[in-house]
Amino acid sequence: MPTPAARRLATIASVSVLPLVFTSGWASGVNAYAVVLLLGLFGVTGVGDDVPQTLQRPEVLIAAGVLFLCEAVADKIPYVDSLWDSAHTVVRPLAGAWVGALLAGQSGSLSEAAAGLLGGSTALASHAVKAGTRMAVNTSPEPFSTIVLSLAEDLGVGGVVAFAMFHPQAAAVVAAVLLAGGLLTLAFLASRIRRFLRRRAQRREERRLASRRL
Repeated sequence: MPTPAARRLATIASVSVLPLVFTSGWASGVNAYAVVLLLGLFGVTGVGDDVPQTLQRPEVLIAAGVLFLCEAVADKIPYVDSLWDSAHTVVRPLAGAWVGALLAGQSGSLSEAAAGLLGGSTALASHAVKAGTRMAVNTSPEPFSTIVLSLAEDLGVGGVVAFAMFHPQAAAVVAAVLLAGGLLTLAFLASRIRRFLRRRAQRREERRLASRRL
């Protein structure tokens, strides 16, 4: 049976890995490939001592890098970004859960299932914010807001994940504030999101009618 001192150490270790799991989950909901790539590079270069070996494998880094470049392009094109978001509704939460479970397994102090649940649910919430915000932005005819928003998201993910390597608790607070602010913004943008969905449904109906005429 573990001694009281051992139990206290396990609790401290669990608390120390939780902020990183939460932060990586939030970031995965915005750009999962960037999270995997950054964590892997931090581990390879020795910046992050707690990065799991799985994320440092060359094939993982190459795949994450290629997919990150694909997302960097698709994410800056109006309407294409929303299609990309739809395709990643499952991918981003799964990535958040996977990274969270790996981090918990590396620390050996937190259940991988619990960490996966935390990372996946946080990623799902931040993905909903990202996808909903893009729908609202795409009701505007100009493309520049999409590009600016995408760049801000990329920089935000990179900055918060890098910050988490050195100050995980503070980075988790930043991620929590961003997530809460995003959810509030989503509520204010609900009417624009509904407008986007109506336009998309109308375009689908127009394409269906056009195909019938052919």
